Amino acid sequence: MLLMHGLTATRRYVVMGSKALERAGHRVVLYDARGHGESSPAETRSAYEYADLAADAVAVLDELGIERAVLAGASMGAHTAARVALESPGRVAGLVLVTPAFMPGARDEDELARWDRLAEGLRSGGVEGFVEAYGVPRVPEAYRATVIKVIRQRLSAHQHPGAVADALEVVPRSEAFESLDELGSIAVPVTVVPSRDEADPGHPFAVGEAYAEAIAGAELVTEDAGKSPLAWQGGQLSRVIAAVIDRAGVHEDLSRSTRMKRGR
Repeated sequence: MLLMHGLTATRRYVVMGSKALERAGHRVVLYDARGHGESSPAETRSAYEYADLAADAVAVLDELGIERAVLAGASMGAHTAARVALESPGRVAGLVLVTPAFMPGARDEDELARWDRLAEGLRSGGVEGFVEAYGVPRVPEAYRATVIKVIRQRLSAHQHPGAVADALEVVPRSEAFESLDELGSIAVPVTVVPSRDEADPGHPFAVGEAYAEAIAGAELVTEDAGKSPLAWQGGQLSRVIAAVIDRAGVHEDLSRSTRMKRGR
């Protein structure tokens, strides 16, 4: 298993620290994306395109001598996983795409300007500068304090906040793939995990549905209406991932995990 996190997150934010996959005997590889967590920044401020992120994922597999793996990613990590599957299909045994948000051609200039404000807030004022730029969360009032708490926790985990700011400007402008039709070429077991979470409007349920419809044989798994988001429940999400491993027919009984940072 290769687990990939979302923009502004770290390797912890895929299965939320759950060890269920390791306990089941699977080899689990987690890494911080370039510029995030403990990983070093990209060599140039513009090198946070999905092409760069996908190349990093393949480089991690190469470094560890892993020929094929099931890839599971959340948000930016989901889009990166899909890019790897399209560019290097021989390296991917299965996919779990959690809360995808990218839609090709759906560029919203107002939203891009908002990402730029967040980047400048983080660059000039650190975590609190980001929070100030974020403003009042665009979620029901009952969730607002929790959203701000999670933002502070995530952003405090980065050794290079300026690099995360660079990623905030580049990733939302990058195209993971050119059209949903491309996803139709993916021929491995795929599960898509969208969220009905009112506290996360940035990852619309309809996008997950579109991915599942575009990929032949893909399963769509989500929480029941009104329940806690499956994407935030590491143990339950691990069971979804394990089911894809079973469908893919790949097992490596190493019972360990590998945590990596991207360094030079």
